[in-house]
Amino acid sequence: MLSVLCSGAVAVQAAAATASVTRGVVVSTDGPGEGLGIRLVDAPVARRDDPRARKGVVDHLSPGTTIKRRLEVSNSSGHPMHVSLYAAAADIRNRAFVFAPDRTPNELSTWTTVTPSEIDLAPGRTRIAWFTIRVPRDAWRGERYAVIWAQTTAEPDATHNLGLASRTGIRVYLDIGPGGEPPSDMSIDRLTPERDAGGRPALVAQVRNTGGRALDLSGSLSLSEGPGGLRAGPYPAELGVTLRPGDTGRLAVVMDPRLPDGPWKADLVIQSGLIKRTVSATVVFPRSGAGRPVAMSATPLPLVALVAGVIGLAATGLVVRRRRAVSPHDSRRA
Repeated sequence: MLSVLCSGAVAVQAAAATASVTRGVVVSTDGPGEGLGIRLVDAPVARRDDPRARKGVVDHLSPGTTIKRRLEVSNSSGHPMHVSLYAAAADIRNRAFVFAPDRTPNELSTWTTVTPSEIDLAPGRTRIAWFTIRVPRDAWRGERYAVIWAQTTAEPDATHNLGLASRTGIRVYLDIGPGGEPPSDMSIDRLTPERDAGGRPALVAQVRNTGGRALDLSGSLSLSEGPGGLRAGPYPAELGVTLRPGDTGRLAVVMDPRLPDGPWKADLVIQSGLIKRTVSATVVFPRSGAGRPVAMSATPLPLVALVAGVIGLAATGLVVRRRRAVSPHDSRRA
């Protein structure tokens, strides 16, 4: 197996805090808590530059393929832990990555085993475990989702009617099919300035997944050329938006209510793994509600990229030496 060590990669990928009751045990899923941690140690060499591959499993595999990789489970608390390791179902619904309660299985989780399945960790200690995914030869084409969980449980006893379980996990996005991996891509279709009920200005991007793999959206917004020459940001985008191929969702950047209405020059960066899109626009935030969508322009390629493109075209004899004048009536919608 070709793999590369992912140093310092934190693999907690809980989408939101949740709690459920299973067999008298309250299960809390809220990311790293109570000192329990889990992270990937290995990732494919082909994905060494992809930040998503350091946090989760985002592979493309052919039917009949088996992969085996290492996990590190840690206990940073001051008390010993008995930890269960297992895979369970997950899905993408309503533009969010959601996980099933307890050990609910799906197709991908039944292909996944974790060894050992139970470990004891002293305070401040770590231990290596392995997960194996075996894809059947007759597996159908498409992307599947699961979570590899680390869980600690305090069972109910004579004095406590309910036990407490805490779990943290690593997302698995596994695409199955012969040949190469489907490309990942996105487009920013609309940009709208808004103001929420609390008076906070927000810039909302409508993003479309135009590729063949799921996307976890993140981003940042920088403001410049504001009133009196003010600059502000960068502001992080709200996380938790995951898009299936072909899906469209809203990614919002929310700012301080004291921010002047504008006008501002807004530079927005949206990315998922190695896919990054940058747009610029002039925005004025409304006093309330949603404003009108604004015209956008894509950030120009760096000079070195433009030169490389020209060299590539010259090698094929396709360099365009003259451009016709552009009429004002040739403008395109953003």
